[in-house]
Amino acid sequence: MPNAADLRSANRPDRERSPEIDEDVTGKELDRATQHQIKTLESKSAEWVARHLVMAGRLIDDEPELAFQHALAASRRGGRLAAVREAVGLTAYAAGHYGEALREFRTFRRISGSNVHLPVMADCERGLGRPDRALDVARSEEAQDLDAPGKVELAIVAAGARTDLGQLDAAVAELEIPQLDINRAFSYSPRLFRAYADALAAVGRDEESQKWSRQAVVAENALGQGVDQEPEIIDLGWDEEEEAREEAERRRMLDRASTASAPEAEAGAEAGAEVTAAAPAAPAAESARVTDAREAQDSSFDDQDADYFVSDDAESDQDSVEHDELEAAAPEEAGDDVLEDSNTLDDEERRD
Repeated sequence: MPNAADLRSANRPDRERSPEIDEDVTGKELDRATQHQIKTLESKSAEWVARHLVMAGRLIDDEPELAFQHALAASRRGGRLAAVREAVGLTAYAAGHYGEALREFRTFRRISGSNVHLPVMADCERGLGRPDRALDVARSEEAQDLDAPGKVELAIVAAGARTDLGQLDAAVAELEIPQLDINRAFSYSPRLFRAYADALAAVGRDEESQKWSRQAVVAENALGQGVDQEPEIIDLGWDEEEEAREEAERRRMLDRASTASAPEAEAGAEAGAEVTAAAPAAPAAESARVTDAREAQDSSFDDQDADYFVSDDAESDQDSVEHDELEAAAPEEAGDDVLEDSNTLDDEERRD
């Protein structure tokens, strides 16, 4: 359906009509970087370009040809923006228009200075029947600056170009890159493992091919199929020595903790016995007063424990005091209580 709002195209029969935009599309669905570029346009053009780009992204997987038409419509008003030329290139590539895609990617590269689409450009050369040029792209200096996922994609394209030329052994060699690790899974590993398995099968190394095909499934299960995750390293191997070392270290830590806790328990019991033996018998009134004082002290400790979790000064918290200091302070406080009780008894006897 042509877009009735596209007055310029409607008034020019030689111009292609722009496709219709869904009513729920506002243009604000784009990422911030793309929106920032579009803001440099005049307001009406900016809204037009943004909405067509949203439609292009929405349709690229299911209806790539229609997505390509939306991207072209956006380029009619925002052709000087890198994001728009990128959208045209991606949709053209998805629709199989490799010549247009290659031209748009070159323009995007010239505007933005980015080589991120170098693997797709090499694949466009393959699509145009020029595998030699695809290999030239793979061997270029710009290819050395790609990140790990980009290098993997470019290696897969280079292997395909070698296959197009009938160089099957060279196709296997193209995929033997540092990212090809059977015991590690990254977000790009399943594709790389399967491409390597196909290359091995093409040269008759079926046993190895089956092993890599199985590992591709293992990698997918480890990463989570259909789940977008950050590229992170996941160990797919089995290291018995490492497991044994971890188990031995865990046992040593448990033994050390149990050995250290035994003397502390004995010292605590001895200190409690000494305090009990040193305290004299007191009248019922004095005993009740001491009990009230201890309860008040216990309640104050409870308050300090509660304040510990909100305090910024660890040195002022009771829980930050070393265990030995608390044990040393306990007999001294008990001795002060005994002296006060003794002085009180002497005063009462003198009055009697």
